[in-house]
Amino acid sequence: MGKFVNSIEEFYKYCEENEVEFVDFRFTDIKGAWHHISYRLHAVSAEMLEAGLPFDGSSIDAWQPIDKSDMILKPDVPTAFLDPFTADSTIIVICDVYDIYKGQMYEKCPRSIAKRSLEYLAEADIGDVAYFGPENEFFIFDDVKFRDDVNSAYFRVDTEEGQWSSDTAYENGNMGHRPGTKGGYFPVMPTDSMVDLRAEMMLIMEEVGLEVMLGHHEVAQGQGEIGIKFGTLVEAADNVQKYKYVVKMVAHLNGKTATFMPKPLLGDNGSGMHVHQSIWKDGKNLFATMGEYGNLSKTALDYLSGIFKHAHALAALTNPSTNSYKRLIPGFEAPSILTYSSQNRSASCRIPYGASEPAVRIETRFPDSTACPYLAFSALLMAGIDGIKAGGYHMVGPMDIDLFELSLDEIREKKIPQMPHTLRESVEALIADNDFLKPVFTQEFITTYQHYQFQRQIWPDEARPTAYEFMSTYSC
Repeated sequence: MGKFVNSIEEFYKYCEENEVEFVDFRFTDIKGAWHHISYRLHAVSAEMLEAGLPFDGSSIDAWQPIDKSDMILKPDVPTAFLDPFTADSTIIVICDVYDIYKGQMYEKCPRSIAKRSLEYLAEADIGDVAYFGPENEFFIFDDVKFRDDVNSAYFRVDTEEGQWSSDTAYENGNMGHRPGTKGGYFPVMPTDSMVDLRAEMMLIMEEVGLEVMLGHHEVAQGQGEIGIKFGTLVEAADNVQKYKYVVKMVAHLNGKTATFMPKPLLGDNGSGMHVHQSIWKDGKNLFATMGEYGNLSKTALDYLSGIFKHAHALAALTNPSTNSYKRLIPGFEAPSILTYSSQNRSASCRIPYGASEPAVRIETRFPDSTACPYLAFSALLMAGIDGIKAGGYHMVGPMDIDLFELSLDEIREKKIPQMPHTLRESVEALIADNDFLKPVFTQEFITTYQHYQFQRQIWPDEARPTAYEFMSTYSC
């Protein structure tokens, strides 16, 4: 697994060996969505791979104005891999974005921000590598419908695994085997109906260079997860983009639809993106002190304290959708309480069991997959670095009890901080608390991002009446 090419020379050799017809250049926008432009291979010169290729930056949300729209895609050739889904042999190359007006990597390009965060880690003389291991959960449905009009709004998702399908008349009969609400963790077939689908995803993930370890049904109906190996910060974010692409495409080609929405089902568990993290220097894991609580070093605790200190602002980048906060509510294994615990999945930060020093790490459990991975990982790293540089902030913990059993009154009584409850809260926190990001995230990016969130998510969501509001207030 891993890289298929390491140089431009190897790139052309690999293309020849695989009879490549097209080169698909991809980059990531501020939301975390992939965009692409395809070139015929014969039109892609070595000079283009070195210097980059032009594109219109004004047509990408929250990027350039029309009068300064010319930008450059800078291909990162070692990221190249064959697209497993195209009819004609196509090689994908992940790109950074270059700003010709300022003569630098574009300050709103998430991948460029991620690269700068690693540079800052080294400049701060804290570490020389940061490892990130995201765990992306997803739902697979048979059908999805939604409408958003002046006088009507609704959504409906469907899966044969749904408990609501128990009396559905299917062409070949209703077999009756379903996980039920919160019943989907590890049942075998036929209750787990997605075994073959996940297997296909896992095999194709390996084709595109991901090192796959496991796959399983998750707690909710129609929910799954595939585990891949961790990587360096930028590599891990690249891998999330590849992972999501494969999951969506395999589902699509099998007549299904996959989503990484945190909370598409009422009353069942949501999907997260737990993020494992550690910092290393000179080949040594700086997060490990064997024999301490969770084998965590002071550096690790200081790093974690920075994440908790800035958690409300971080949430604007790690949980950047209004739907994110429908997952972070009590009762559905929601990691919303800001404390840490060893091997305890009810805390917002779990310290996974690690029998050896290299395995010691922290796992933040509140992020979700609506996050742009480059921005989320960079923000977590910057908050952690701030905690290390400050010598540690006050935080509550460790707490080894089942935090899901605590009432709201008990949480308040124990003065345990919580994640924000809405996207508005998190974005307003980002406006008030962003100095920790500024060595890497520019003020222009932060301003653009918060305006984008208000205009595209917060205000539109707050303006819309919902079906539940009709139920609760129509007859008042």
